[in-house]
Amino acid sequence: MTLMHTDREWITKQAAKTLQRLKPRIVSALPEEELQSEFLTRLAGHFETIFEVAYSLYGGQYDFFYHLQTWIDTALAAYRERSSILRDLDRRREQNPAWYQDNKMVGAVCYVDLFAGSLAGLEAKIPYLEELGITYLHLMPVFASPEQNNDGGYAVSSFREVNPRLGTMQQLEQLAYKLRKHGISLVLDFVFNHTSNEHPWAVRALAGDEEYQAYYRFFDDRSIPNAYEPYLREIFPEQAPGSFTYLPELNKWVWTTFYSFQWDLNYANPQLFRAMLEEMFFLANRGVEILRLDAVPFIWKELGTNCENLPQVNMLIRAYNAFMRVVCPSLLFKSEAIVHPRDVRSYIGEDKCQLSYNPIMMVSLWEALATREVYFFTHTMQKQFPLEGNTSWINYVRSHDDIGWGFADEDAQEVGIIGSHHRYFLNQFYTGAFPGSFAAGQPFNYNPRTGDMRISGTCASLAGLEKALLSHDPAEIGRAVKRILLIYGICFSAGGIPLIYLGDEVGTLNNYAYADDPEKKADSRWLHRPPADERLYESRHDPASVPGMIFNGMLRMLRLRKAYPQFSNGNTRFVSTSNKHVLAFVRNAQILVLANFSEHRQSIEAQPFSGFLAAGRDLLGDSALSTGQVLQLEPYQLMWIIPAGHEASPPDRYADAARA
Repeated sequence: MTLMHTDREWITKQAAKTLQRLKPRIVSALPEEELQSEFLTRLAGHFETIFEVAYSLYGGQYDFFYHLQTWIDTALAAYRERSSILRDLDRRREQNPAWYQDNKMVGAVCYVDLFAGSLAGLEAKIPYLEELGITYLHLMPVFASPEQNNDGGYAVSSFREVNPRLGTMQQLEQLAYKLRKHGISLVLDFVFNHTSNEHPWAVRALAGDEEYQAYYRFFDDRSIPNAYEPYLREIFPEQAPGSFTYLPELNKWVWTTFYSFQWDLNYANPQLFRAMLEEMFFLANRGVEILRLDAVPFIWKELGTNCENLPQVNMLIRAYNAFMRVVCPSLLFKSEAIVHPRDVRSYIGEDKCQLSYNPIMMVSLWEALATREVYFFTHTMQKQFPLEGNTSWINYVRSHDDIGWGFADEDAQEVGIIGSHHRYFLNQFYTGAFPGSFAAGQPFNYNPRTGDMRISGTCASLAGLEKALLSHDPAEIGRAVKRILLIYGICFSAGGIPLIYLGDEVGTLNNYAYADDPEKKADSRWLHRPPADERLYESRHDPASVPGMIFNGMLRMLRLRKAYPQFSNGNTRFVSTSNKHVLAFVRNAQILVLANFSEHRQSIEAQPFSGFLAAGRDLLGDSALSTGQVLQLEPYQLMWIIPAGHEASPPDRYADAARA
C-alpha cells in the first residue's frame, strides 16, 4: 500500500534523523576519510528524496527501516568497488553537470551482432565511429538471454553476463574503457519492467522459492487477474494477447505485460527494489555511462487503473536516480516511454531521467513527410518540445522498434485533425497503400478489432529510396536522398542529442529476408534490423553513389553542428511561416532553421525573419542570402541561417572540415 505522505516538513525532519542514525554504519564501512566525506556529502544532498520515496512506497511495512538500511549498504558496497578511473569521471561530471547538452554530442545506436559481429568487432569499428563524430554509442541488448523466446534480447537472463555470441562481460568493460578514451559514452538498455523466465530469480521462483516468487507478481487463481484485465491494453495482440500467463508447474498465474516468457517484476517489494539497484550499480561500475530504462510506464501496478504511468513510477525513478547521484554521478538515465506526450515528459527531469527519447518529434517528421504540411508539426512542437533544466531530448528518425502514431489527439484536434482518421491515413501511406505513396513499409501488430497498427521499415525505405532505386529514376532517387537528409538534419539542429540508427547514414534498405527465419518471421520489426552491408559502407566516400550522397550529406551537417556552439542545448522556438509546407525554428536566438517538406519549390515571406536574413548566411548552402521580400526554398531544402557576426566561436577544428 502506498502511503504518499505529503507533509514536507515532517519528511525533512524524519529524513535528517534517519540519516544521523545511519551515519555510524557509513563511517564504519568507509575508513578512508576522503571517500567517507565524499559519500556522506553526496548522500546528504539526496537522502531526503530516498527517504521520501522509501516511506511513501514501503513505510507501511514493519521492517521499513531494515529495507532502507539494506539499500544504503548496497550503495556503500558499490561505492567501495568503483574504480579510481570512474571516480575521477564522476568528479569531472559533477563539475560540468550539463556535459551531455553540448553541440559536440552525437549519438548512434546499433545491434552489436548486426553491425560488427561481436564486441571485439565493435572495438575495431571505433575509427569509423570517430569518422562519423559519434560521442554516444547505444548498444541494443547485449545481456544473456534465451536462445529462443528472447524478444530480440529484451528477455534478459542475467544483467551480469553478456550474450556469449557477442563476447564476455570483461570485453564489454574493456570496450567501455576504450570508447571513453575516444570520447564516446557507452549506453546500454536496462530492462526495467521484467526478466526472462530463465533468469535465476525466475528459475528459483518456479522451483517454489517464495522469496523469489515475491520478486514477481504471482496469483493463485484468475480472480485478481480478471479484476485487472479489463483496464489493461494488449501490447502485442497478435503475438501475445492478454497480460497473464498460466504456469502449470506451480498452478499459478504470473503477470506478463509483453510476452509469456517475460515476467513482470514486483516493485511493491522493497527487496526487489534493492536487487535492481544492485544490478544498476554493477553496470555503472563496468563503465556504462547511460542506462536506457526500458518500458518504464509499466513498472507499477494498481487495481482499477491501466497500470501505466502511475505516480509511483516517477517516485521509483527519483529514488534510483538519487542513488546514482551518490555512488556514480557520471551515470545518467534515459527514459523509453512510447506513450502520450504528457506522460513522456513526466519522466524527464534532473531528479528522474535526464535524457528521453523524443517520440513525438520522430512521429512529426514522418507525418510531415507524408502530408507535406507542417502546421501540426509546428503546433505539436510548440507545446511538447520545451524542456527545463539539465535535461535533453534524444532526437531520432528511426529506432529498432516500430513507428506508432503517438501524437496527442487533443493536439491534432486543435489544428482541425481527427486523430483516428489521421492515423489510418499514415498507416496507409507508410505501407504503400495510399495512392502516390513513396514509402515501402509493413504493418506491425495489426489489430483487426480496433484497426490499429504500427509501421516497420528502415529510414531509407520509408523515405522512398527503395521504390526510387527500383524505378531507376534519378530524380526520384535524388528526392529520396533529400528526404533522408532533411529529417536527419532537423534532428541534428533542433536541440538535444541527435541519434543515428547505424545503417541509415549509408541508405540501408528493408531486409525482407527476415520472413525466411522461423524465429523472426512473425515480427515485422526485423524488416528494419538488417545486418550491416559492407558494400554500402565501402561506397560512402564516393560522392556519386547513393550511400556517398547520404553519408557525406550527414557528415557535413554533423561537422557544422560541432563547429557552432549555437547548436548546444538551450532555447528552441518553433515559429509559423507564411507557407504550410515550410517548418521554421530558431536555435538560441542565433540560428534560423528552415525546412521545405514539399517536393516543389516553396517561398516564404522574408520580413518576419529579417534579423537573420540581413547579411545572413546559409551554413548548409555556404552562401550569402539576399535581402529581398521573399525567400525561396528548393524541394526538400534545409537551411541553417546565421546572421552576420555570429560565426563559430571559439574556432573549431570541425569548421574547416565542414567547408571542405
